[in-house]
Amino acid sequence: MHEILGMIPSILMMASPILIAAMGGLVSERSGVVNIALEGLMGIGAFTAATVHVLMEPSSGLSVWYALAAATAAGLVVSVVHAFASVSLNADQVISGTGINLLSTGGTVFLCQVIFHQERTEPFQLGMMPSWGGIYPTAWVALFAIVGTWYILYRRPFGFRLRACGEHPQAAASAGINVKAMRYFGVLASGALAGLAGACLVLTETIQYTMYTVNGAGFIALAAVSFGRWTPGGVGGASLLFGSAVALAISMVNISGLRILPTEFFSILPYVITLVTLIIFSGKDHAPAAVGLPYEKGGS
Repeated sequence: MHEILGMIPSILMMASPILIAAMGGLVSERSGVVNIALEGLMGIGAFTAATVHVLMEPSSGLSVWYALAAATAAGLVVSVVHAFASVSLNADQVISGTGINLLSTGGTVFLCQVIFHQERTEPFQLGMMPSWGGIYPTAWVALFAIVGTWYILYRRPFGFRLRACGEHPQAAASAGINVKAMRYFGVLASGALAGLAGACLVLTETIQYTMYTVNGAGFIALAAVSFGRWTPGGVGGASLLFGSAVALAISMVNISGLRILPTEFFSILPYVITLVTLIIFSGKDHAPAAVGLPYEKGGS
């Protein structure tokens, strides 16, 4: 029990970026747009945060906060591409998101070469520091994200309109709701949250950005949206489960009795657990009825 309690800070550290990105994916899909680009947007956010933090670290004690703000803005700006392609041009949402994922990998490595003359950023001395109980501030950011998402989606008229656009866009349009504007908001919000999630990841778990920093966390966040049945509480629980799997895998590597197994065995555990849970709990489909479907004014 003592060892389990001791893992709580590690679990929260691992789960927080997943949860923040998953909240963004939830908002986007509730508006009717699949954002498979969460992985790439997290990478862009992580690169931006690490770069800003490295460049400002010698001269400013506020570099962490500037890094978080810059990463959030970067995720929002890049997600405009996905919003324009998916909402304005009615392009295939999966292809558009995949394009951003590929752009993120190549683009961040290219910018690292330009700025740092290597395929990664320079390492930084300090990122976010844990506070009471060894818990990082990112846990409070994740808590704010889940409460804020729930409040907006289920307690504000704006949230009802946004969810209507993901369920019955034609009916929403007939009621005077601007469906495309709502979907733009959903995608841009998901981009901002994914960028913030990438920043939270790189400023707590690593000391620099590389092309392997995100390492599938965005896809795990996307799976958490489905596993969580497209509700803030469910997505939050799924994110904690997957974050626990990552923390457990890291802890098992350091247990002497298990070192006879290759470290790669433990590295794949979170992804295996993700696939197994999706298979087990993939019964009735709770997805918004119009998610992934392009909206055309006056269509059926």
